[in-house]
Amino acid sequence: MCGGHIINISNKWVIAMRFCEFRKKEVISIKDCKRLGHVCDMEFDECKGCIHKIMVPGCKGLWGFLTDDSVIEIPYCCIRQIGPDIILVDI
Repeated sequence: MCGGHIINISNKWVIAMRFCEFRKKEVISIKDCKRLGHVCDMEFDECKGCIHKIMVPGCKGLWGFLTDDSVIEIPYCCIRQIGPDIILVDI
């Protein structure tokens, strides 16, 4: 992960990232190099503190006027790499 902050949790050094930093990253599929958009939401296990999935906005209509309120849900296991500007996913 890039762009996060290194912190010590229970004597383990981990990289932490705030959601405001995470949502600035563009999500790109490695299967077809398609730009999926930026992270708009995420679902996580509040007890374990683990991310289950990230969400990006769904399809836009004609010239962006007609919109679909759906989102693309990407399981965390499909995230292949998180870079300084992009998140590569295998979907």
